Amino acid sequence: MALLYSLCCVSFSALVIVALYVSPVVSTSRRVLGDYGKLENGFRVTLKHVDSSKNLTKWERIQRGIKRGNHRLQRLNAMVLAASGDSAEVQAPIVAGNGEFLMDLSIGTPPNSYSAILDTGSDLIWTQCKPCTQCFDQSTPIFDPQKSSTFTKLSCSSDLCEALPQSTCSDGSCEYLYTYGDYSSTQGVMATETFKFDSVSVPNIGFGCGEDNEGDGFSQGSGLVGLGRGPLSLVSQLKEPRFSYCLTAMDETQKSLLLMGSIASANESLGEMRTTPLIRNPSQPSFYYLSLQGITVGSTRLPIKESTFALEDNGSGGVIIDSGTTITYLEQAAFGVLKKAFILEMKLPVDTLSSTGLDLCFTLPSGSTQVEVPKLVFHFDGADLDLPAENYMIADSSSRVICLAMGGSSGMSIFGNVQQQNMLVVHDLEKGTVSFIQTQCQNI
Repeated sequence: MALLYSLCCVSFSALVIVALYVSPVVSTSRRVLGDYGKLENGFRVTLKHVDSSKNLTKWERIQRGIKRGNHRLQRLNAMVLAASGDSAEVQAPIVAGNGEFLMDLSIGTPPNSYSAILDTGSDLIWTQCKPCTQCFDQSTPIFDPQKSSTFTKLSCSSDLCEALPQSTCSDGSCEYLYTYGDYSSTQGVMATETFKFDSVSVPNIGFGCGEDNEGDGFSQGSGLVGLGRGPLSLVSQLKEPRFSYCLTAMDETQKSLLLMGSIASANESLGEMRTTPLIRNPSQPSFYYLSLQGITVGSTRLPIKESTFALEDNGSGGVIIDSGTTITYLEQAAFGVLKKAFILEMKLPVDTLSSTGLDLCFTLPSGSTQVEVPKLVFHFDGADLDLPAENYMIADSSSRVICLAMGGSSGMSIFGNVQQQNMLVVHDLEKGTVSFIQTQCQNI
């Protein structure tokens, strides 16, 4: 089964792919999900892509995101090696780190504004703090805990201190070391503070006050906000263990959204909801693992063994959903089958000359205004996710190519943020589920 799409050239040598088949149909009127002025109901904040302030085309942003995604994939591989004990070089526990979206927040009393990287692949909330022995450059002043009346150091016996992968005790205060997969790290003291998200203040949030922060990739923000499944993350520290996001396409002017707490509940009035259970991996407890049972291209269910995506006993393999990785990466054997299916269905010559950073591209016919692309369905446990074409095909007019926004990986598979764009994605830690509603983010 193929879908027909029209192509039109726009500025910055990009191509817009417009679907002539859209499902589901949603209302264009604005919907209010809840009262976000009260803490007990949660809050919402806007997100911005890490490259949004740069004068880049969508194609250039995708390519930059792919490079960061490959880097993140290397971190994940390092985590798997560390957890399985196969790497003698890794000394400290490792987390994924970094991400593709920034959120604005304020810390302390009086509040100081910062921009932090949102990361669904790690737990710790942290920012750079004075006195700073080693800090990277940031656009805002470094947080000074001595100037805040609500800053309180955590004791070594506190639950959050005990939840750290690595900590020490100094004069009764909890000190942490958080190491990322490329050996970047943050080190400092654990404390509690009042955090302000939009107009909502949340007291006593446990966070790392980083006095020694080293490595690449943190300079887009002043720290990280972990949204993983562990007790240190923001979602776990709130009373309502639920969050959702809606990520817009990279070339859209509309802001992406993050909803926390009760207002993050799936709103079926936005469209049809598809829900799949979360899987827990004891060796990688922060990640959101899903059960991917198969993939359909066109009208054909691909001959991929279900065990290809299974989580192994040693914690390797499996499929995670991740907002911090740009494109989807599939286990190499499965990706090979997918590539063959797309080559067969696309009926366009495979491009082997362009340096796109993507594994599979096709040459667009000269002067073409429409192109047929096959349907793509991810069969999660209990949820068949029929993706819009713009969530897996990316075109560039300057090089006359259209590419599959996916790649291959060794072991772990990742469902990336391009595939999640213009969907309300609801993570419910209490129910242990992830739900998808295809919509336009401005409708939320």
